[in-house]
Amino acid sequence: MDLLNTLVEKGLRRELPSRDEALAVLATSDDELLDVVAAAGRLRRHWFGRRVKLNYLVNLKSGLCPEDCSYCSQRLGSKAEILKYTWLKPDEASQAAAAGLAGGAKRVCLVASGRGPTDRDVDRVSDTIKAIKDQNEAVEVCACLGLLSDGQAERLREAGADAYNHNLNTSEGTYGDITTTHTYADRVDTVQKAHAAGLSACSGLIAGMGESDEDLVDVVYALRALDPDSVPVNFLIPFEGTPLAKEWNLTPQRCLRILAMVRFVCPDAEVRIAGGREVHLRSMQPLALHLANSIFLGDYLTSEGQAGKADLDMIADAGFEVEGAGEVTLPEHRVPAGAGRGSHASAGCGSGEGAGCGSHEGAGCSHEDGGVCGSTAAPQVNEARTDLVAVRRRGAGTELAPNA
Repeated sequence: MDLLNTLVEKGLRRELPSRDEALAVLATSDDELLDVVAAAGRLRRHWFGRRVKLNYLVNLKSGLCPEDCSYCSQRLGSKAEILKYTWLKPDEASQAAAAGLAGGAKRVCLVASGRGPTDRDVDRVSDTIKAIKDQNEAVEVCACLGLLSDGQAERLREAGADAYNHNLNTSEGTYGDITTTHTYADRVDTVQKAHAAGLSACSGLIAGMGESDEDLVDVVYALRALDPDSVPVNFLIPFEGTPLAKEWNLTPQRCLRILAMVRFVCPDAEVRIAGGREVHLRSMQPLALHLANSIFLGDYLTSEGQAGKADLDMIADAGFEVEGAGEVTLPEHRVPAGAGRGSHASAGCGSGEGAGCGSHEGAGCSHEDGGVCGSTAAPQVNEARTDLVAVRRRGAGTELAPNA
């Protein structure tokens, strides 16, 4: 296909595809899917070889969040029967992180529910970072604590944090349909604060909330403009007890097209398959490794993932290798000599001028079951696989061994 050849050539030059080209990737047929995966896979191998970076989540504080994000099992008013607990102590969090590191994880992601951290919370997390790094100096630590106030990103950086995660989740035009307690601009501001503090920015999206192809392209173009080093791609886990429980819009094929589109738009960024891969990609997960160079090992914040050993076997069986602690994840041009982690002096993924998100003027609609609108109709709902959604009952916040 001429389209795929063009996208590969642009990706090798780190040139931004056109919106029409990105939309065309999402519109390809199932007959063309392997060609799409092969083309995007060329970019993945060019910038990242056959390495797979493993990340491990530690949920420091679970549930009881005052925000109303429709996709989240920890949201205000959620009836999902998840674990609920307050802050883990630094030694408890360090012990949880150690399980992931023993399983091969290179980065530990420290997450806490809530709108954003207080200064006391930043102190808690700083103590936790120190406890983890005292046990393993080489580990990367990413914090995900919600919206940041002035000076907090700098304090986390001083405490030893390497990165900060805050996802955009969906397009600016539809953001108000999934969350009303904060704005899209609030999220952009937090990513920019992380950048400014010298933290490696991590920001991604959630697919499967009823959004249109245009919404997906909008949010990925907005992410490119923000230039995060890593882009997590989440696939909605429709928890019973949340407004989006009936949103089963994804097939394995659509998930692969979405990952390919993200790779074409952000060819040299760490693309991470995040929550929901087991639920929606299912037996197609190995193919997704040809598009993404990073996954989470084991369980997620409130849901179970596949066994950590199965993750490692999948990587090896697909012909990939786990990225070692001493290897640099990002291409050299994204981390200039002497700049250290988190530097964004280079053009990187966001070098495309005019890569901001689009608008959806006049695209209003109603939202039965909490769906999100776009300028085109959402995909037809697919068979619900509630059997694949399991609430996490082990690891952090419990007395049971974690899945790593």
